[in-house]
Amino acid sequence: MRSTREGFFGWRVVAAAFAVAVFGWGFGFYGPPVFLHAVEAGRGWPLWLVSAAVTCHFLAGAAVVARLAALHRRFGVAAVTRGGAVLAAAGLLGWAFAAEPWQLFLATLFSGAGWATMGAAAISAMVAPWFTQRRPAAIGAAFNGASVGGVVFSPLWVALIGWIGFGATAVLVGAVMVAVLWWLSGRYLAATPAALGLAPDGLAADAPSVVPSRPVAALGGAPWRDRRFATLAAANALGLFAQIGLVAHLVSHLAPVLGAQGAGFAMGMATACAIAGRSLIARLLRPGADRRRAAASNYLVQVAGMALLALAGGEEWLLLAGVALFGLGLGNATSLTPLIAQQDFSDRDAARVVALVVAVGQAGYAFAPAAFGLLREVDGGAMFWVAAVCQAAAVVAVLAGRGGRGS
Repeated sequence: MRSTREGFFGWRVVAAAFAVAVFGWGFGFYGPPVFLHAVEAGRGWPLWLVSAAVTCHFLAGAAVVARLAALHRRFGVAAVTRGGAVLAAAGLLGWAFAAEPWQLFLATLFSGAGWATMGAAAISAMVAPWFTQRRPAAIGAAFNGASVGGVVFSPLWVALIGWIGFGATAVLVGAVMVAVLWWLSGRYLAATPAALGLAPDGLAADAPSVVPSRPVAALGGAPWRDRRFATLAAANALGLFAQIGLVAHLVSHLAPVLGAQGAGFAMGMATACAIAGRSLIARLLRPGADRRRAAASNYLVQVAGMALLALAGGEEWLLLAGVALFGLGLGNATSLTPLIAQQDFSDRDAARVVALVVAVGQAGYAFAPAAFGLLREVDGGAMFWVAAVCQAAAVVAVLAGRGGRGS
């Protein structure tokens, strides 16, 4: 029986997915807060209006993510990714050149749709066919591109817009994104294991599976009636609502104590911790490990971090410790979802489950920055306790789905 692990093409797909995630999160997730400031300053439009455009961007993405699995089946991952890159570039141009509010909101439909083809569900769909036994490591490696996207693009957007203006930045970054993703999609994302005569994990196509079949019930036509799906969607939505709400306001909360540079350093540290936390989980998740329990542990680490942030006051070391714990769980919130879906559902249902769960989560966290902003107006520490409650509820939800076999 021929083994083809050495030089396995699946790891090249992981590298391509990593690059897609860099652009996807760098543009679709970390870009809108910077675009908000650029549009507000450049057009003089009210903050609430531009903030509503950011929410519209995420809601448009959620609508497309819900249909992403169907789009992949009909057109293929490579074609959808190429189309998404073009839509994202068009949306970016709309953000930069919108002269009227309606044009800005029209642009968010394009930017949100493009972001959906490069987000969590898309990265999972790129990697999943190539790995079964080693999927935790592969998913973790690909999703590290999301964190790198934040490290690279957050300062890059600000620097480029300040140097050459928002319009020129949109043209430059949009062109580079389309060119790179167009080539990567055709070179690495169009292939399938079957077309190369391979089975997942680099085995020969006729090799027996090293992972025992899972006697899971089919998802059916009403996913919300399935306890496994409902608890995974609820946990993901609660966890991301807390995370996105805090990410949007953490720098401005830390700046009075740590200074602007110190707050920026703290966010960079959180991103580095996200990579470390994701890599640690990938190492610990052996075949057969309970992935819902791993997700619950991840949420609890963040609960501890939020408690430290709420109680820190002006103590710098407590603030940094809280940020570090928060960061350790930051990356796993997205990368664990497809791994739980792999364990709980059949291969046929898993892609649909991931797309729907991501869509629900994105629709929820679209409102998180505004909600946490209102909490800050009431009490600066209140948002940390609310976030901790959300994460604790996520623990309950994800553990409630253990052992579920349908409704």
